[in-house]
Amino acid sequence: MNAVLALENGTWYRGTAVGSTGLARGEVVFNTSMTGYQEVLTDPSYAGQIVTMTCPQIGNYGVVAEDVESGRPQVAGFVVREASSVASNWRSEGTLPDYLADNGVVAITGIDTRALTRVLRTVGVMRGVIGTGTVDPDELVAEASRVTPMEGLDLVKNVSCAEPYDWPSDDLEPVGFRLVPGNRSGRPLRIAAYDFGLKRNILRRLSAHGCEVRVFPASAPASDLLGIKPDGVFLSNGPGDPAPLRYAVANARAVIDADVPVFGICLGHQVLALAMGGSTYKLKFGHRGGNHPVKQVSTGQVEITSQNHGFAVEPASLPEDVEVTHLNLYDGTVEGLRHTQRPVFCVQYHPEASPGPHDADYLFSCFLEDMERRSC
Repeated sequence: MNAVLALENGTWYRGTAVGSTGLARGEVVFNTSMTGYQEVLTDPSYAGQIVTMTCPQIGNYGVVAEDVESGRPQVAGFVVREASSVASNWRSEGTLPDYLADNGVVAITGIDTRALTRVLRTVGVMRGVIGTGTVDPDELVAEASRVTPMEGLDLVKNVSCAEPYDWPSDDLEPVGFRLVPGNRSGRPLRIAAYDFGLKRNILRRLSAHGCEVRVFPASAPASDLLGIKPDGVFLSNGPGDPAPLRYAVANARAVIDADVPVFGICLGHQVLALAMGGSTYKLKFGHRGGNHPVKQVSTGQVEITSQNHGFAVEPASLPEDVEVTHLNLYDGTVEGLRHTQRPVFCVQYHPEASPGPHDADYLFSCFLEDMERRSC
């Protein structure tokens, strides 16, 4: 079936529909990962976005139920150069085209994704629409201009859990506790986590480090999390602009004031930066992929990281008691922060990977160490 991707600046591409049919609306972005498309599709941080994969062939190892990052695909739409109909993988449980169709994801294949990426890098990410069937490209361009801009939009409320739940959970993924060497508390450490669009692999990594996690909705008051007397509080990744999340910022400020160890990733990093007195801004085309170099300021060590964000922290806005710990080597943007007086730290990138490298997994051990100091 015919399909067209149209951008708000008048650019459009004709290709072939793959997956579901209809219209998909969102902000068109690109991801430079060569693998991990299923994790990308199911990452709640991509809510409201039409994701373009720059790798020419996507889907050649199929899909696996164990590899999802949430209960369903979260992307607004999907763009690939070639969607493989062959799944060459002993773990595969189906093909990518069937997975997209079964889960209602509108996608387009057969377009020059490298050319599209050059447009997005030059102009910046834009609102766009994918239409399938008999469609008028000019009408889709007009429709793209009517898509709600990402700035000022609270997308977290659409992806956060409705009620608190425990991890591991019999309803999700039972995982045995394994206390890592050096856990002086002699028990699983208890974490209260804010779900702004939480990826399951973060929960898997926390469990692997000997932690029990109680997950709370994004709008839960800080008193609910502190009420379980956690060893630490975690602020998760999530989609969209952090600026309109005033409720999350207020709760993060209350958690910081409670002087418990706090760790934030991605949107959680941005929310903590706002709570500590900083500000954020929108990047031209963001950072999305599994191959982004980040430098640890104190040591000069470089980590190759997994990233997915369209906003960043303004370094000039940070107060004196907040230090920058990590920097992006592509553009110098802030990738990590630490409070000098409180046990609070956060990173913009994804140490849990999935997809991506595991260079930054040590950050979970850093969180563990902060909690152990307080619990022993």
